[in-house]
Amino acid sequence: MVNAHADLFHLDIMDGVFVPNISYGFPVVEAIASKAEKPLDVHLMIVQPEKYIDRFAKAGASMLSFHLNATDEPEQALMRIRETGMKAGLVINPDIPVENLFPFLHLCDYVLLMSVFAGFGGQKFIEDTYGRIRTLKAEIDRLGLPVPIEVDGGVSPANAGALVEAGAEILVAGSAVFKADDPAQVIAAMKV
Repeated sequence: MVNAHADLFHLDIMDGVFVPNISYGFPVVEAIASKAEKPLDVHLMIVQPEKYIDRFAKAGASMLSFHLNATDEPEQALMRIRETGMKAGLVINPDIPVENLFPFLHLCDYVLLMSVFAGFGGQKFIEDTYGRIRTLKAEIDRLGLPVPIEVDGGVSPANAGALVEAGAEILVAGSAVFKADDPAQVIAAMKV
C-alpha cells in the first residue's frame, strides 16, 4: 500500500556504536529492494561508513547518506558514493552547525538535516530546524547548486508545509505514517 504512495523509502541503518540502537543489515535492504517500486534512500548512522558504500550499492540503495562526524574522510566517501551511481548525501544532527556542511555542498546530491537526534523514532520535532533549513538553503542558492534539503525526525502533516516553505524538498516521515490508521492519507496530506 505505501509502495503506491511514497516517493521513496528511507531506511535507517544503525550499528549500536554511532547511535545507541541497532537496526538491520544488507539482507534486509536487499529484500526491501527486491519488492520496492520506489528508490531506496539509505541513511547510515554507523561509524566508518566508507567501508560499506559498495555493499549498499550492490544491495539496491539509490541514495546513500552518512553523518559528517562519522568519518575522517567525508570528501572521499561522497565521491565514492557518486562513483557507484548512487546519490550522495551528508547528514548532521541538530547540535552541529549547518555551516559545517558548507565546504562539502559541491560534492552532495542532497543534504539531510536531522530535526531530532538520530537513533530513535518518535522524538519531538526540534523547532530550530526551520531556521537551520533557511540558513542552509540560502548558502545552496548562493552557490547555485542543485542540492535538495531532506528533513528527518518528527515530520508530519502538521509541519510539512512549513518545512517546505523554509526550503526543504524531501520529507522523511516514520511514526506519522506507520502509526497512522491510514498511512496513504498521511502521505497525501504531506504532499499538498
